[in-house]
Amino acid sequence: MTGALVAREVRRAIGGAAWLPVLFFVLVAALVPFAVGPDAKLLARIGGGALWIAALTAALLPIERLVEPDRADGTLDQLSLYRVSEEAVGFAKIVGHWLTFGPLLLVAAVPGSLLVGLDGPALARALVSLAIGTPALAALAVAVAALTSGLTRAGALAGLLMLPLAVPLLIFGATVAGDGGGGALKLEAAVALLIVAGAPFVTGAAIRAARS
Repeated sequence: MTGALVAREVRRAIGGAAWLPVLFFVLVAALVPFAVGPDAKLLARIGGGALWIAALTAALLPIERLVEPDRADGTLDQLSLYRVSEEAVGFAKIVGHWLTFGPLLLVAAVPGSLLVGLDGPALARALVSLAIGTPALAALAVAVAALTSGLTRAGALAGLLMLPLAVPLLIFGATVAGDGGGGALKLEAAVALLIVAGAPFVTGAAIRAARS
């Protein structure tokens, strides 16, 4: 059942606008040189952080379609009748969201890195950092989407909730992308693992609370 739910999430995202977050990511990266100027050394120094800010803001775009449509049309209630746990639904949504968000973002990070002036080693560090961090971004997006499901102006509220929660991930991820410190890589991996492990339970609790 979990595999079928993951496949459903992937089909729905592909049939929708899965390319929008990736396009937004590239556009943000393209704007950075215009904002800070053509100084190559400055761009190389801030490039990793700029890519992470672009990834974080791109992760916010699809939040309103992750949980709310299933709550509104009764899909979540039907899954509950079939004894599919809310945590399993949350896990499937996280995996499905990452499959349509993470790999495309990693591909887009290559031209994005060139736009912000990263060299080969810095590009490799940025890709490692994003590969570790994108599952956590997907998990945060689904959990926050569940918490704000059914509320008015949920998109704006979701941004207010998600951005502070992503700060530790952003700090360590940008550090890894910047200088490749081994300690920062371990801390980023630990934060990402904590978020990914806890998000299905937060999502499940939020779905149950919205139903009651």
